Amino acid sequence: MATHPGFIVGYNGTQPFSKVVITDRASVQELLRTLLDPLEPFFSPSKARVRCPGATAVRFDQTASEVEGICRPLWGLACLLEGGGEYHGTEWWIEGIKSGTDPENPEFWGYPRDNDQRMVEMCPLGYALAVAPVIWQSLNERERANVEAWLGNSINEKNMPNTNWLWFRVFANLGLKKNGGKYSQQRLDSDIEHLNTFYRGDGWSNDGPQGIHQMDYYSSSFAIHFLQLLYAKLAGEDEPDRAEEFKRRAQIAALDLVHYYDKEGRAIPFGRSVGYRFAMVSFWGALAYAGVELPKPLTWGMVKGIVLRHLRWWQTQPDVWSSSGTLTIGYSYPNMYMAENYNSPGSPYWACLAFICLAVPADHPFWTSDEEYHGDVVPKVRELRHPGHIMSYLGGHCMLLSSGQACSYPMKGTHAKYGAFAYSSAYAYSVPTGVFTLEQYALASQLGLSDDGGEYWKTRRLSQYAGIEYRPSSGPDSANTPVLVSVWKPFSDVTIRTILIPPSEPTPNWHIRAHRIDNAGRRVLKTADGAFAIRNVRAADGRHLDPYDPLKCEGTRPRIIGNYDLATPAGWSSGAAGAFAVSEGAVGIRALEPQDEKTAEDRQGEGVERAAMLVNADPNSNLVESRTVIPTLQGTICAGESVWYVSAIYARPPGQDIAKALYLDGWDTIPAMPTWLREEMAV
Repeated sequence: MATHPGFIVGYNGTQPFSKVVITDRASVQELLRTLLDPLEPFFSPSKARVRCPGATAVRFDQTASEVEGICRPLWGLACLLEGGGEYHGTEWWIEGIKSGTDPENPEFWGYPRDNDQRMVEMCPLGYALAVAPVIWQSLNERERANVEAWLGNSINEKNMPNTNWLWFRVFANLGLKKNGGKYSQQRLDSDIEHLNTFYRGDGWSNDGPQGIHQMDYYSSSFAIHFLQLLYAKLAGEDEPDRAEEFKRRAQIAALDLVHYYDKEGRAIPFGRSVGYRFAMVSFWGALAYAGVELPKPLTWGMVKGIVLRHLRWWQTQPDVWSSSGTLTIGYSYPNMYMAENYNSPGSPYWACLAFICLAVPADHPFWTSDEEYHGDVVPKVRELRHPGHIMSYLGGHCMLLSSGQACSYPMKGTHAKYGAFAYSSAYAYSVPTGVFTLEQYALASQLGLSDDGGEYWKTRRLSQYAGIEYRPSSGPDSANTPVLVSVWKPFSDVTIRTILIPPSEPTPNWHIRAHRIDNAGRRVLKTADGAFAIRNVRAADGRHLDPYDPLKCEGTRPRIIGNYDLATPAGWSSGAAGAFAVSEGAVGIRALEPQDEKTAEDRQGEGVERAAMLVNADPNSNLVESRTVIPTLQGTICAGESVWYVSAIYARPPGQDIAKALYLDGWDTIPAMPTWLREEMAV
């Protein structure tokens, strides 16, 4: 059998994905084909498995990893076929399904055990069977029996995680039901009834039962809302009440979820599994697919704009591809530091959820409307009670302040993925590359504390209390200001109360975080409060940033001093003077609490007076930029001491209409400490 040679993305090469001019439905169909084509050389001889390049291990077996490789692209292929599109390689998947579900075939996928990864991949297969009749019609009687045995009936009595996974069993049964196959209506109903217990109100579902607070993209685009909407579409005639309830929830949630996407097409990276990349907009295509009536002021032009701008943004990220043109584990470039232990080389193809828009008819307003931008008609600052977020459109980016969420199980980098104070569409979060010194911890938008002189650092992961509260507004608007308050304990004898204050119109590029730290123990604590991470690359030659040059509108203040000469005076300034870095826009941090600036600068963070510096973060710690620097305030808290820290964090992203000379335009317009905060500090 002849093998397909594939193609190579060489030096300065471009994956065809980035060349598609995205304007309409046909162009998005072509975009999907550029995603599927590179997989051809990686199909197994009987087509049952796809071994994506990478060779990295995962918490489940290699066969399950390769089942991911064939099943996850089915999300895109099925949507294409349902919408009347064609793909020359459809037969590869049909043959693969036949081989993979045949117990006598050497490439048999294997029946799932309890909590088996194969259960996840049954979801796209079930959906594909439900919407692409060509698959079931291509199977003979024996092959259909094999699919029935493997798909739904092999997991109906198995244990599954008490999370969004239950939806995968629903779709396994639904796919068989739609084709007259053997399935369990009782299991389907009981799973949906249990999933409904995750619902918290106002359109929001938690990714798990009571006691877990996890409302990330799994609550919307990756699983729960997305699959509720698909179910409403596919089962609506049989179950109209259930379908209407799922659509109602999505309609309500849309007015919250719209705040996670900016004008440039970027989504705010938050939580786990963001390596699924453009799946972050699948909720919006699913709204159209399910026939949801949009809530005002949203329009189909706005929904279309969210989806297409997002796909275009990913076209500007050329390093997401392997040299063979396949998706890699990572975000804007291959990155194992951010990866979860369930990310195999085939996992990123969950991104194909984004192509649900291709199953939307060509005459739907989603496709016939002109693109619009939603940010001009939604509130500039809005609190979202259920996820514990305060959203902001001020300052040229989408930003959220966050308190209270946490992954329900130990996960690599969980404190960075859920416990950071702020997440931005322009400045992605950073994850630790190791557990030794600030450079490896990369504490972007986090407060770290160390009791061993700065080797190991503890940050916020779990909060004893977290909630949205209200404080008197200091502006002309009489409405109260929403703030996020959390109480957390990095050590058993250290209690921190953090207040997060969103930007305001007078100082749109600044937000404030205040920390009351009570050190009841006998330990001395070093502290490090980080701003956003920003690209540490000179535009002219790619070297690290120099001290700030106002003529080039680039550099840092104070200077970056590296990891081996941290005591160099040129690398420190007072906390009040702060630290900033300017490259792709500007980020920075200042201390607002009263201080003696000369003492702060001289002590270099070794006293109660905080000092400012630049942490030269380890390479590949940030999701978007592989080389970053983090403006940081450092201080020291003595045993038995209680202190207030008040940090102002600056962010001015680049934009088409923003000259580089304006990146620091708001740096010297420092936000005033609110009167109510001064009063709380005086108590």
